[in-house]
Amino acid sequence: MIKNDVSQNNERENEKDVIFGRNSVAEAIKSGRPLDSVMVARGDRSGSIPKIVADAKKAGIVIKEVDPKKLDFVCGHNNHQGIAAFGAVKEYSSVEDIFATAEERNEPPFIIICDEIEDPHNLGAIIRTAEAAGAHGVIIPKRRSASLSFTVAKTSAGAVEFMHVARVTNIPQTIDDLKKRGVWVYCADMDGEPFYKSNLKGAIALVIGSEGNGVGRLVKEKCDVTLSMPMKGKINSLNASVAAGILMYEVSRQRD
Repeated sequence: MIKNDVSQNNERENEKDVIFGRNSVAEAIKSGRPLDSVMVARGDRSGSIPKIVADAKKAGIVIKEVDPKKLDFVCGHNNHQGIAAFGAVKEYSSVEDIFATAEERNEPPFIIICDEIEDPHNLGAIIRTAEAAGAHGVIIPKRRSASLSFTVAKTSAGAVEFMHVARVTNIPQTIDDLKKRGVWVYCADMDGEPFYKSNLKGAIALVIGSEGNGVGRLVKEKCDVTLSMPMKGKINSLNASVAAGILMYEVSRQRD
């Protein structure tokens, strides 16, 4: 039902996202600029690369070892010296920031969890709808996920500036932490109860699965309730951001 259409071909990153070359990447890390990840040519440990990688890890930046041709593709040329960094349009929030906003509004927490949403257009659309529907924040994993790139910001139509986006290492562990704080966790999948028959009031988190595989098995096992949508046509799945939008507005409707 919501094993969404997958964008197999991620477009080349916007040039504003990419910082390439050893000195440029090293200075970006040193300056504290928000960075999503550092991409290193697989097997290249020459010159200053080991120190750059160590500094990036110390700063909590995700390191990805890739084929040099991947670097050629994302940079648009081969003058990258075996390393590139990807900038974020803003600093990430924390899960605590999301709870603080809910408390400031005197509302039960309303959180969106994106389980490996890799298409930046889907993530941007989800952030946009989350802001419009009154959610307090979006949680994404550090790995296997789109990040706060310029493509995401553009697709969100500016909503990324008003919405907390927290990035966590482990989604199942984060779900456990949310449940300890009284949040009920719902995931969207094919074998659940119809979403319009569910009580979506109170403190809740909605889990939206990846474009290709839906909600992961471990994540689904952690959820309290599985929600489904009636599919009456010949197509048996919805785009991730469309499914998220329908569910978010059902939560909003029930809260009014």
